[in-house]
Amino acid sequence: MQSPASSPEPDHGAPALASVVTDVLDLDAAMASVEARRVRALARAGRLAIMGRAGRPASSREADLALREVASEIGAAEHLSDRTVQAQIRHAMLIAESFPATLGAWQSGALARAHVHVITDIGATLPADRHREFDALAAAEAEGLSPGLLRTRLAALAEQLQPTTLTERHRAGRARRNVRVVRGDDGMSDLIATLPTVLAVGIYDRLMQQSRALVDARDARPVTATRYSGEASRAPAGGAPVSGRMPQAPPAPDVRTPDQVRADLLADLLLTAAPLSDPTRDDDGPGTLGAIRARVQVVVPALTMLDPGRENADPAELVGHGPIDAATARRLAESTTRPWDRVITHPITGAVLHVDTYQRTAAIDRYLRARDRHCRWPGCTAPAIRCEVDHTHDHALGGRTETGNLAHLCQRHHTQKQFTAWKVRQREGGVLEWTSPTGRTYVDEPLPYPPAVAFVPGPRRGAPPPPAAPRPSEESPGDG
Repeated sequence: MQSPASSPEPDHGAPALASVVTDVLDLDAAMASVEARRVRALARAGRLAIMGRAGRPASSREADLALREVASEIGAAEHLSDRTVQAQIRHAMLIAESFPATLGAWQSGALARAHVHVITDIGATLPADRHREFDALAAAEAEGLSPGLLRTRLAALAEQLQPTTLTERHRAGRARRNVRVVRGDDGMSDLIATLPTVLAVGIYDRLMQQSRALVDARDARPVTATRYSGEASRAPAGGAPVSGRMPQAPPAPDVRTPDQVRADLLADLLLTAAPLSDPTRDDDGPGTLGAIRARVQVVVPALTMLDPGRENADPAELVGHGPIDAATARRLAESTTRPWDRVITHPITGAVLHVDTYQRTAAIDRYLRARDRHCRWPGCTAPAIRCEVDHTHDHALGGRTETGNLAHLCQRHHTQKQFTAWKVRQREGGVLEWTSPTGRTYVDEPLPYPPAVAFVPGPRRGAPPPPAAPRPSEESPGDG
């Protein structure tokens, strides 16, 4: 019952939304605290099982049986299977023993479960003796970041703590590439391909471009089709039948979703080597979909190209997905025909100072692509190559076309900036300050490059100049 002295909650407008956001944040913090406490309790249950009934470390077989016994006890009380609870106990012990700083931040409400999963997933790839060091750095890094941005930053951080190089681990991982079918229900199955990340991202990007082109063409100019004696064939431009057979009623219009279009395109490409569903295809040859090629955005540190042994300290990066090995980055640099941009960064802060190239391109676009690397909406990690360059202050209202008034936004967030009450202003250094409809402020800073610049003494007077570095090692980032 509400007391007469208390004021009623607002029921409309920005004050009502602000009240809802406050409630959500308070509940998130409370849920995080409860979830972290449950993890601590499960970890304690696991330690009790491992120590054995006599208080001494049990043998591996005895510990496993004791863990099953404890898991069965908790599972029965929670109406869960003992296998589920046993997996939860093992994961809880990993967090409590190897990532205590993360667990503490989780319990305080500073981190959510999604952040903890990112930290533990990436940290678990490190040797056990590096977990605590990674944990302290990751918990401090996570504050104020979305799980997607946190994953990108921690992937590079974890590389610095790895005892082996990314190239060595990629070579071992590449040996596990495979394709497999997992049978599903209703006559459907999952076709799963495990591939090097660069290839997987490139394949998905090409499907994205092709599906977008197909949907745009379908919506702009519906394709006519005629069915003859149970065999479908596309009609020529004039709409006349291609044979003398009696036509039947045309099929229903194409109303496939983008996901369905991508699935159909993948099947077409793998089974026929050409997208048969291309609405621009005619009898003279393949349509425009076949000309679409995959795009990926790669950042290649020059010093890493010159000295692959330092790739853990400053790895090459597939933007939006994390580090890639130096050998793959070098192959991309040597094989691509697209221009690479050389990015000069501050040796301490990592901020972009200057961008140039050896080929004539749009200097502003090169700079923005190097500075932003992804969509600048808070928490979004869509690569810049799939984003639109937006005027922070609307060009129609006098905003200038210069780097201090431009930033990358994906289509979704570009539309949201234009047609919702969100506001943004750009501060010095490409920092975007977003203001929500309820007045909350969120700051998105350009992701700095690692401070990888090394200062070396200049050549002695009279000494010959140092040899010029090969071109691919000087240019980064770019589109491979």
